[in-house]
Amino acid sequence: MNKDEFQGGARYVGGKVEKAVGDAVDSRDWKVDGVVDQVAGGAQHSYGRARSIVGDAIDSAPELAEEARERLKAAGERVADGAQKGGKIAAQTVQDQPVIWALAAAMVGYGLAWLVHGRRD
Repeated sequence: MNKDEFQGGARYVGGKVEKAVGDAVDSRDWKVDGVVDQVAGGAQHSYGRARSIVGDAIDSAPELAEEARERLKAAGERVADGAQKGGKIAAQTVQDQPVIWALAAAMVGYGLAWLVHGRRD
């Protein structure tokens, strides 16, 4: 709780009391002053509360950033591990069946050449 929250709350309560006294003695001035203090106290309390919330958010920002950094690092490591495993599996498959992969590479090369150069008449 900061200064504005405390002072605003106190002013609001004081305004309630002032308005109640104005009602009891039927004094228009006391009633108006009480309502004004209630409104001003409520506004000051709300301002203080907003300041506290923003301050708490700012204080926790470095911790949140560090947590996000750690999660991104872990995700990157998982992706790298998966890519490395996939690369090893592909390399092993090429070694096990080189003729099939050579034919597939030749067909892809021919298809690309045909797309780039088109038909020659």
